[in-house]
Amino acid sequence: MRMTFDMKKFDMEKKIILLADDDMDDTEMFCEALADVDESVICCCAENGKEALKILESLEQNPGVIFLDLNMPIMNGWECLKEIKSNQRFKDIPVIMISTSSHKNDMDNAASLGAVCYFVKPNNFKDLKEVLKIITSNLGVDLKSIIAELQASGLKHIFACEERNFK
Repeated sequence: MRMTFDMKKFDMEKKIILLADDDMDDTEMFCEALADVDESVICCCAENGKEALKILESLEQNPGVIFLDLNMPIMNGWECLKEIKSNQRFKDIPVIMISTSSHKNDMDNAASLGAVCYFVKPNNFKDLKEVLKIITSNLGVDLKSIIAELQASGLKHIFACEERNFK
C-alpha cells in the first residue's frame, strides 16, 4: 500500500481523490498531473481494489471522486466498483473507471455497475491534465453532467456513462 500518511490529520477543507491503479508509471503520471492542476487535492493511491477499500474505510471524509483501473491484481476495478456501490457509506461517491482499453462493452459494463464515466488513459500528459483540471474543479457538483459536457466538447478520452436499465 502506498499510503504513507495519517489520513485522519487531513484538513477537512482539502479535496481528496482516490486512485487505484497497479501501474506505477501511470500512477506517477496521474499524481504529477494532479499536483500541476490543483495542489489542494490530496491523492490517495492503492495498487488494487482491496487496498482502495481499506483506504476508503480509513478516511474520515469520503473522497470527491474515485478512479479505478479495470485490470489490477487481487481485486480488479469491476469487483471494487461493485463493493463501493453496494456499501451505504460509499455508494454515492462518483467513480470513474480507467483503462487503456476503449472497448464498448467495457464502457457499457461501467455504466451498468454505476460508474459516472469511463476514462481511456491518454498517452499525452497535457490531455490528462486537461481532464483532471476539469474534474477537480467540479468536485462536489454534478460531476456526471460535467463529464457529459466534456464528452460533447469532443474530448476523446472520456465517455459519460449513460444511465440504462440493464436488468
